[in-house]
Amino acid sequence: MFHRNTQRWCGPAIGGLLLLICQPLVAAPTITLQRMFDGVALQRPLAMLPAPQAADTWYVVEQAGRVLRLNRRQGKWSARVFADLRGRVDAGPSEAGLLGMAFDPEFAENGRVYFSYTAEGSPLTSILSRFVSRDRGLGVAPGSEQILLRVKQPYVNHNGGNIQFGPDGYLYFGLGDGGSAGDPRGHGQNTDTLLGALLRLDVRGDGGYRIPPDNPFADGGGRPEIFAYGLRNPWRWSFDRDSGALWLADVGQNAWEEINVVVRGGNYGWNLREGAHCYSGDCRQPGLIDPLAEYSHDQGCSITGGYVYRGRALPALRGVYLYGDFCSGRIWGLSAGADGKHVSKVLLESGLNIASFAQGNDGEVYVIDLGGRIFRVVSAH
Repeated sequence: MFHRNTQRWCGPAIGGLLLLICQPLVAAPTITLQRMFDGVALQRPLAMLPAPQAADTWYVVEQAGRVLRLNRRQGKWSARVFADLRGRVDAGPSEAGLLGMAFDPEFAENGRVYFSYTAEGSPLTSILSRFVSRDRGLGVAPGSEQILLRVKQPYVNHNGGNIQFGPDGYLYFGLGDGGSAGDPRGHGQNTDTLLGALLRLDVRGDGGYRIPPDNPFADGGGRPEIFAYGLRNPWRWSFDRDSGALWLADVGQNAWEEINVVVRGGNYGWNLREGAHCYSGDCRQPGLIDPLAEYSHDQGCSITGGYVYRGRALPALRGVYLYGDFCSGRIWGLSAGADGKHVSKVLLESGLNIASFAQGNDGEVYVIDLGGRIFRVVSAH
């Protein structure tokens, strides 16, 4: 069952994933934020990726359509444009723009880079595309774009847009419910649309994409691209690099923000439920998966998903899922100990508009402020 006032979830296995019994933490680690990239000007950054298998090089995605390559030499950071998609991207609506980026797992061999963005049109259109970098990550070839998927958006918000490769080698793509408020077209519970869903695509080969044979609707019953559904706006989500678990933060409507650990074929309830709470229709029908954790709007208004910490600098945080809220700037840690305890704890009042988190090749975690600053999570001692 879900305990509404304690942000804790206690229950049995869901889809083969064991969720641990919850108890409060005795204490939380003390953290602070260390400013990164002194001297580099960033405009509305939404995501940051480390260079594949490289140190001291990062790629920062700006909402308007640029990606900057940040490199440190002799202790100083410099930036150059890696990709400029501003001629393709419509970043006018507040939740639109260049929203996601992912390096191909075989980037060292094929130079492939994937982008998610919204394009101009009536209606707005979400685009998943592939470019090629022919200079080992210095830049993408402007004429190399191959559009893999177009999804029309009936409204201008809830565009989702995060993309990441999973440990299975497939590309995952999160899409919101199409926007407006309350999911007026019922996309969240409709498996015949790609909206309100997490997609899973096989992008190997030289064509478009193929359907992984074990996708839940690969043989019918819904769109074969869908991996999980019942989502409102999966703005940021990530894979635990140790366990492979997919942690997804779904932005709520007016009352509740939620965290899910996503399983194949899972239905996460929107718009029948907001978090674990009834929102509309038959909200008690079987098969709806309650969130692993949630918080109410007296603590924030828009969840920003993060990462399970797998670095070495903060041993007390190892295995803790770090996430935040765009409005309040709070950063939480959701922890599960070997004794079966699982609880969320406020770690820091950052005062930032947290647009995203990032994780380095070494497992350290970073916080991205929409105002143009990026920080590393470090110990306060």
